[in-house]
Amino acid sequence: MQNCTGSDIPISKRDKLSTEKAPKTEQEKLEMVDKPYASLVGSLMYAQVCTRPDLAFVVSVLGRFQSNPGQAHWIAGKRVLRYLQRTKDYKLTFKRSDTLELQGYADADFAGCQDSLKSTSGFVFMFGRGAVSWRSVKQPLTAGSTMFAEFLACYEATSQAIWLRNFIISLNVVESIHRPIQIWNDNSAAVLFAKGNKRTKGSRLLDVKFIIVKEKIAQGYTNISHISTDRMIVGPLTKGIPNAVFHKHVMSMGLRNDLNA
Repeated sequence: MQNCTGSDIPISKRDKLSTEKAPKTEQEKLEMVDKPYASLVGSLMYAQVCTRPDLAFVVSVLGRFQSNPGQAHWIAGKRVLRYLQRTKDYKLTFKRSDTLELQGYADADFAGCQDSLKSTSGFVFMFGRGAVSWRSVKQPLTAGSTMFAEFLACYEATSQAIWLRNFIISLNVVESIHRPIQIWNDNSAAVLFAKGNKRTKGSRLLDVKFIIVKEKIAQGYTNISHISTDRMIVGPLTKGIPNAVFHKHVMSMGLRNDLNA
């Protein structure tokens, strides 16, 4: 892949990967025997965890098929390598600021998993204009609406915000960490639900998550507010999106090839 043609994005909105594309015949299984799919996913995961939040969603998706990958999954994995070939000069950057403040963005798609119809949560936390923590994960519950999918993403972000808050407090170098950590979400209903008193008629597990989110807001640890979708920089961690929007959000995370940009 060293001399491969680069790809503009790691995964597109048209890519619909599922277990339906796993090998079904003996011939199809034989064709996958010499394909180091698990090693490829493992290598991509290493890059994603360390410095490449833009790979979080596609690595999460590819990881679902490690037990029985097919040609479609292998081709999708190679596309990520072609994307890395094009963006190999990208680096996670941070900028000096007089007011260091930790802020989070939480988002979700809706029923994006082709096999289970579960949604994907994504969050990213920014500090010094660069991403310091991020995650893309398939939700444990099947959300019945976009509001619940987005709320579950807010819960995931809240849990991470508390961990980051405790860690930064232990460093004793950032005064602003004692203020509520701002978490942004682009679903007005989810924001109102997180701040309100209305309980869900859903599962007990969702009730517990609601109580935790509401409790952290009441304690002054976090604050969840609405933001417009075009400013929701965590979109690339939840779904495939158009090229221009993808790169705009990736740059907003501090991932760029020009330190002066």
